[in-house]
Amino acid sequence: MNDQVQAELKKIFNGRFSTSVSTRANYARGEDTYDPILSKAVVFPETNEEVSKILSLCNKHKIPVVPFGTGTSLEGNVVGHDKGITISLEKMNKILSVNVDDFDCRVQACVTKEQLNDYLREDGVFFPIDPGANAAIGGMASTSASGTMAVKYGTMKTVITGLTVILPNGDIINTGSRTKKTSAGYNLTNLFIGSEGTLGIITEIQLRLSPIPESIMSAVCHFPTLESAVQTAQQVIQYGVPIARIEMLNKDQMEISINYSKLKDIEAVPTLFFEFHGTEGSNKENIKIVEEISKDNNGSSFKWAKDLEERNKLWKARWDVYYSVKALINNGRVYSTDVCLPISKITECVNFAEAQTKKLGLRAPMVGHLGDGNFHVILPYDPKEEGTYNKIRDFSDLLIEKTLELNGTITGEHGVGLHKKAYLLKEHGDCIPLMKSIKRSIDQNNIMNPGKIFDLN
Repeated sequence: MNDQVQAELKKIFNGRFSTSVSTRANYARGEDTYDPILSKAVVFPETNEEVSKILSLCNKHKIPVVPFGTGTSLEGNVVGHDKGITISLEKMNKILSVNVDDFDCRVQACVTKEQLNDYLREDGVFFPIDPGANAAIGGMASTSASGTMAVKYGTMKTVITGLTVILPNGDIINTGSRTKKTSAGYNLTNLFIGSEGTLGIITEIQLRLSPIPESIMSAVCHFPTLESAVQTAQQVIQYGVPIARIEMLNKDQMEISINYSKLKDIEAVPTLFFEFHGTEGSNKENIKIVEEISKDNNGSSFKWAKDLEERNKLWKARWDVYYSVKALINNGRVYSTDVCLPISKITECVNFAEAQTKKLGLRAPMVGHLGDGNFHVILPYDPKEEGTYNKIRDFSDLLIEKTLELNGTITGEHGVGLHKKAYLLKEHGDCIPLMKSIKRSIDQNNIMNPGKIFDLN
């Protein structure tokens, strides 16, 4: 970044532009395995027009830009650029409109999922996409996130109907609409969802909301083996039960979560967390079916959350899985896989993952959104311990090969970032030239989050 650009940004943003080492270090990486890379500066815009000015200036001088939300990404999506600037969107955190009658709202990029649902609490509607972290909705759009309730409510692609995006040259565009459907031109909304800041910066998101269910019931069920737990989840989906969440935790992760989240009356064995949304009558009917399927696979009797507080504690333990594993090692890091498979292949792949980690001698807590075929092996390690990361990467390579053999995908919800670029070539090598062509046409100077998803040159 040259002196002229620095002077202009200081003039525009005054106290919202920083070159201090401590500030730059705070925005140098997400919750990933990478060493932090400090950008030359961090700038904090508050409006679309301010983001436009930054990008226009950076594009003119060919300065790389890294967009940054809450920093919860796991694949190196927001690692800084040593020759560029990081744009923190944290001040763009306003809920712009809520239309309860139409079940939709519009928010700025750094509104978080918890912030939005707190705001909506009295309106009888909620935002259903539920990743583990309290992520920014703009970041969730950028990585095409989903989480625990995708089996019922879908992913970010399901709930986003429009975006405001600032293009690399500073142009401000509005894609999509508030309507439930449209046939007007190219689907530019979905082009930017999952683009990880490589085509432009998402600053506003138009979202579909869902009515809060009349009845919500949560339970856990223990199983003698991981295979029997996974088989149960697979059969529940194949039977067509309209369930909101089916989360799997293996024995190791249950033990970690019990200790970290202070869970009571829960056993450290392979476990499924269930949640049912609907009327009281429909929930009881669906619960009966799921209990029978669980029993056929040697599952224990359901243990029900007695009230809202207990239900929240149960799901808080699930949301805290990443941090519970990270806490195992002082100054440790966590490598999290993110494969997703056709539902009929999920049991085979989970069995494979369990066998390979044992063979390699790795500690491998495991969780899964089994209702949509997505699961994570969460591998803690000490970066100072020689050889452990290489073994983890060897396991990851084997898991990716198996996933692709079973017609799965290398990432269900985390995105590609820096981490999975080689894997993207394995899955979509035939599509990379077209992706590069799109990137070049929109971002001619390659300033937008360069080096993420794929290498342009």
